[in-house]
Formats: sequence, C-alpha cells, structure tokens
Amino acid sequence: MKSYRKELTFNTPHRRDYVNITDPVEQAVRDSGVKEGLCLVNAMHITASVYINDAEPGLIADYDDWLEQLAPHEPISRYRHNNTGEDNGDAHLKRQIMGREVVVAITAGKLDFGPWEQIHYAEFDGRRRKRVLIKIIGE
Repeated sequence: MKSYRKELTFNTPHRRDYVNITDPVEQAVRDSGVKEGLCLVNAMHITASVYINDAEPGLIADYDDWLEQLAPHEPISRYRHNNTGEDNGDAHLKRQIMGREVVVAITAGKLDFGPWEQIHYAEFDGRRRKRVLIKIIGE
C-alpha cells in the first residue's frame, strides 16, 4: 500500500474566509500515484474546517451568514473561552458545526465525487498561518 502526505498552508486576510481547495487536493492525488484508495483532508487547527459542498458563491455566503447567526463573533464577552484573553470562542463553535475533515474515495486515480461536490477550507479565526493535511493511502 502507498502512503502520501502533503500540507497546504493558508494565511487568510479576513477573520472568516472560505477557500476552494479542490484543485490542490486533486493534484496531490495525481502526485501520490494512488489509483484506488482514500484521501483524507483535514484542518490542522481548532478554529478552521474542511467540508464538501457546492462551490456556488451564494451558498458560501449563506453558510457564512448562517454560522454567524448561530455563533456570532460579537459580543466576545458571551463566550467563557474568551475569558482566557482570546477573542475566538465563536470560531471554535463554528468549526464544531462544520467539522474537521473529509474523506473522499479515489477511483481510477481521481477523487470520486458526486455532482457539484468540491472540497473547501473554512477559516473562522484567520489572519495567521494555518495548515491543512492531505493524507492519501491506497494502491
């Protein structure tokens, strides 16, 4: 069995950003040489997520609005976590809702997606360097 590991790095300009990472993940699959297997993609930070959905801009804006309604950034005093001196209590909750990782099957050397599926990195406490892990296993 083959194993391949790659990291993507991000330093988003805004506190909340959404980045389509499908292309670099597909490139990693090609680079791995795996024809049949699995591809794990996970955010390596507790205030960011990786998820699969459509890349349609209206849907991404809807996600952002929805998450901000569920866990608004301000007032920061609403989150006990922020009593530690942080201001990102909301980001931890948003990450919990959106999840840590995705796993996609690899078939015939390609990600085995359904219609419209794309992989996205969601940042909820940006403006600093963060990483995403791509781990591919298979034959």
